[in-house]
Amino acid sequence: MPARNLLAFDLGAESGRALLGRLDSGRLSLTELHRFANTPARMNSRLHWNLLSLWESLKTGLRNASAAGSAGLHGLGVDTWGVDFGLIGRNGEVLGLPVCYRDSRTDGILERTFQRVPRERIFQVTGVQFLQFNTLFQLLAMRECRSSLLEMADRLLMMPDLLHYLFTGQAANEFSAATTTQMYDPRRKDWAWDLLRELDLPSHFLGPIVPSGTILGRLSDEVAAECGVQPFPVITPASHDTGSAVLSVPAEGSDWCYISSGTWSLMGVELPEPIINAKSLRYNYTNEGGVGGSFRFLKNIMGLWLVQECRRHWAKQGQEHTYAELTSMAIQAHPFQALVDPDHQPFLSPGDMPVKIERFCQQTRQNAPADKGGFVRTCLESLALAYRHTLEGLEDVLGRSIRTIHIVGGGSQNELLNQMTADACGRPVVAGPIEATAIGNLLCQAMALGEIASLAQARAIVRASFPVKRYEPHNSAAWTDAYTRFQAILGK
Repeated sequence: MPARNLLAFDLGAESGRALLGRLDSGRLSLTELHRFANTPARMNSRLHWNLLSLWESLKTGLRNASAAGSAGLHGLGVDTWGVDFGLIGRNGEVLGLPVCYRDSRTDGILERTFQRVPRERIFQVTGVQFLQFNTLFQLLAMRECRSSLLEMADRLLMMPDLLHYLFTGQAANEFSAATTTQMYDPRRKDWAWDLLRELDLPSHFLGPIVPSGTILGRLSDEVAAECGVQPFPVITPASHDTGSAVLSVPAEGSDWCYISSGTWSLMGVELPEPIINAKSLRYNYTNEGGVGGSFRFLKNIMGLWLVQECRRHWAKQGQEHTYAELTSMAIQAHPFQALVDPDHQPFLSPGDMPVKIERFCQQTRQNAPADKGGFVRTCLESLALAYRHTLEGLEDVLGRSIRTIHIVGGGSQNELLNQMTADACGRPVVAGPIEATAIGNLLCQAMALGEIASLAQARAIVRASFPVKRYEPHNSAAWTDAYTRFQAILGK
């Protein structure tokens, strides 16, 4: 097969990047073409994604791909975070700016919704973890405030669907992103029409769902001319970023789990079918779609957001630190000063994270960390213990042991957290690749083009192309004692 040049746009909650992937002779190489900030902006009391800035950044990445002098592009795909969406009007225009999931409009929405339709009923239909910002609850919040956009909208497109639409003019809902909405029925493999009627939500704007790895169409002539390229295929990868990240896990066999580590940590296993039962509801785990119609049975954990927000808080005070500097401070800090629940609801919103951690410590009768290193170490230790708690739940639901933890994504660069995870969970950790989401995006495009025949072949390419690092567990007694404290904080 001739070499293929593919372009991946990977948008995270903090930044985005354009990466050129070259697939040649069973190996994939990456070239970063453009990296840009992704910062939501507050307007009229709402926290919005800056869609215009994101769109211009994507076009810059496409221009840079053309300037790189590659022998033509054979595919382009976009992945982003889940749950957020844009609305398209009847004549094709974008209606307003997408709202960021960290906006306060969904505060208290879970309790109000469960008064109308029981929690058990919603989970039985969708099998999705309850998070107040899931698309379902964002739409319910819009209905509560009588948003006129609901009736004006002709199509609802998840964020990657919206960007694919801007590239092609073709509107489609991709499988992996659709399953994050809590509006998809994984048993019927369609939108949960009956549930939406029970909740009195409009559904006229939900379109057909296409599989991950669908050739959506060709780059529009307008965008191609503006960016100086010839039209070429635009392909929907697993457009939910975790779906792409899991495709790039360099694992073999079936006795492993993954952590897609970044702003969020998504920890789970890959399965052929969803698990929707009393145990998965009790643990509040989720079933999200993956490549080849697979399901990612996982838990969303707040992740490195806590450290990111601490860093942002200190920067506003004129105290700038790199992540490497903060990790070095954490290494020097005394262990287990305090522990927090990473998923504590007040941690979700931006701002004043050290103050929020201090308040949590007061509420749980702990001494708050005394310095920056202590705060960062508290965040990382608590996250590792949350991984252990999630691992135990996974093994309970699955009825089998998990022997290896694969950590992929940007967070896999944090060697301190990797070792803490091995120690806390008592399992070896394999860290890498770092650019897991972009790699999975590119490999899914290659599968759509017929260059890769299976998930197993895709993962073999990952193993042949990118280095990993292994961490063995030790110091188990100290971590077991800490886990007992952590469980008490969770109320388990």
